[in-house]
Amino acid sequence: MEQYEPERLSAPQLSAMRRSLTSGRGALTRRSLLRASGIGALALGGLGTLSACGIPPAASEGDAAASDDHSKTEKRINFSNWTEYMDVSDDEKSRPTLAAFTKRTGITVKYTEDINDNVEFFGKIKPQLAAGQDTGRDIIIVTDWLAARIIRLGWAQRLDPANLPNAFANLSSQFRTPDWDPGRAYSYPWTGIPTVIAYNQKATGGRKVDSVTQLLDDPKLKGKVSFLSEMRDSVGMTLLDMGKDPGSFTDADYDEAIGRLQKGVDRKQIRRFTGNDYTADLSKGDIAACVAWAGDIIQLQADNPDIKFTIPAAGYITSSDNMLVPARARHKTNAEKLMDYYYEPPVAAQLAAYINYVCPVDGVREELAKIDKAMASNTLILPDKEMAAKSRSFRSLSSEEETAYEEKFAKLIGA
Repeated sequence: MEQYEPERLSAPQLSAMRRSLTSGRGALTRRSLLRASGIGALALGGLGTLSACGIPPAASEGDAAASDDHSKTEKRINFSNWTEYMDVSDDEKSRPTLAAFTKRTGITVKYTEDINDNVEFFGKIKPQLAAGQDTGRDIIIVTDWLAARIIRLGWAQRLDPANLPNAFANLSSQFRTPDWDPGRAYSYPWTGIPTVIAYNQKATGGRKVDSVTQLLDDPKLKGKVSFLSEMRDSVGMTLLDMGKDPGSFTDADYDEAIGRLQKGVDRKQIRRFTGNDYTADLSKGDIAACVAWAGDIIQLQADNPDIKFTIPAAGYITSSDNMLVPARARHKTNAEKLMDYYYEPPVAAQLAAYINYVCPVDGVREELAKIDKAMASNTLILPDKEMAAKSRSFRSLSSEEETAYEEKFAKLIGA
């Protein structure tokens, strides 16, 4: 087991964190910007037990062992999540799936949108976890690389399969065996995050763009291509295009991928590396084609029919945001019940219809079609078998690898 050491983040890791906060997944999404006033009203208006209020500090004595589950006597859950990651009613006064869970079980949910960035959030809870204290949270949702680290450190509780029958039965096969949690002993995915190729068919003159090779080598796209400023996405897609497996690559493979991208920069084929701010340029046609996040493309397509996406024959990168029960959490069984609830197809469909990312729950298509037929046929939300088979994950990295890789990537993108 990896031992906790109060080390400082390396300069490359801090640089990656700043990119994420200012323009990556930590920044406001397009929908967040459009809905900002509504979310503010939601927070100020109050939702009773479902309101986005603060999490209390952990008990200082830290005497609650992992096995001390107070679920029977304390019918509540403290749930920390990212913004815009839970369904909200049309009048923005309730969270329907959470309200239905409370009505069914009698378990109240204190739902807090206090995760803006993985590194920032980990810095917030790390001292309590390291000290053996309750973080005040029963469920947290973090991206796979951070989930892997928390599990390695022994700071996540092993889940009880008896409390997760729907999750065990309905988890999509593409999410069942991550290298950092084989068999999902400690985690279940909240949603999948595909990285795909997107293009504006008006800007490409009607031509389809369907590979990283085309992005990097097609002279007709010169100066109108962008890649993402998140290392795992851009390098992962490049590794796949080179015939390498992002799940088992070597240092030499990584360097080769960086070199491939560097040539694109040197020849001015690549216009820039971006966070989710590429969306405006893609919609206007200033960017003709790019590496993109699927959730952004779904939202862009609603307003611009020229925006298309493709899945390269070589495959695509999928990461996931995952539910964990932190060590010393007081309400483990209650948390497992909520996790399992979101693996019921009708509930999963309701959530997927709102957040527009890949649903990790099998059997959802029919339920989602009742809500929105177009969404039910959108492979960016419900991948078909062919698309799912092309999904690949970026392997877990040691702290040393992450520092070295982020340093090389930062030099590439001029960060």
